Amino acid sequence: MPSALLLEQLDAPLIGAFLEQLETVRRNSAQTRNIRLAAIRSFFTFVQHREPAALEQIRRILAIPYKKTDTRLVGYLDKTETQALLDAPDPARRDGIRDRAMLHLAVCAGLRVSELTGLCVSDVAAQCKSIHVLGKGRRERALPLWKPTASALRAWLAVRGEVATPEVFVNARGEPLSRWGVAYVLQHHADSASQACPSLRGKQISPHVLRHTCAMIVLQATQDIRKVSLWLGHSTLATTEIYVRADPSQKLEAIEAVVPPHLRKGKFRPPDRLIAMLRTKS
Repeated sequence: MPSALLLEQLDAPLIGAFLEQLETVRRNSAQTRNIRLAAIRSFFTFVQHREPAALEQIRRILAIPYKKTDTRLVGYLDKTETQALLDAPDPARRDGIRDRAMLHLAVCAGLRVSELTGLCVSDVAAQCKSIHVLGKGRRERALPLWKPTASALRAWLAVRGEVATPEVFVNARGEPLSRWGVAYVLQHHADSASQACPSLRGKQISPHVLRHTCAMIVLQATQDIRKVSLWLGHSTLATTEIYVRADPSQKLEAIEAVVPPHLRKGKFRPPDRLIAMLRTKS
């Protein structure tokens, strides 16, 4: 049982064997292996300040390297796809008003799913013009809202009613929406939106894709990666650079600014078969 393990037993060979088993027995990808290793390293980084006697053992574990993986471009929705998704909820229904506000807020603010489900009514400013977000690493940030998002959020708060739960988005029982509830709602409306926008059918849409979509919207509007970083609540610009790689407009600007070398002019003439045959016989 994992609960019966002692700290002394959790050494580098055991951790290495566990990571190896993930790939060979469970057939997990290198990315999954790296995620597990990141969690393990985070735990032992915490432990090393509380168990100095195990420092050498912990250092060997922290020295286990990550495996190299392919760096893929982030997935995001274009303008047409985004609008189709935001139009999918039915504003004539109570849950449609909730879902419309939730999707608008996810796209406008680029919230992580934990930030979206954890947003409380007290975090919303008067007239819903801005929100206060407590993000990863307990980093706080204040985000202004687009006018359509503010209108959608006001409409939801007006019909939300008095519930004991402080979270903004609640289910039919008045309980906070879980991250799985948000994913279910998103997939439901994505399926509906794909009927009006066929390009959505081939895309995997998750709450984090909406965060990526927000980042691309802000980047294309401002051309400033620092503002994207502030908007999303990243701790370093290195995390935000993935959006620069995914934005084709950044490359187009570079192409337009460069004077390319000239192309040598010439005209290709196919060889005359008759002349070639006579040359071979002469």
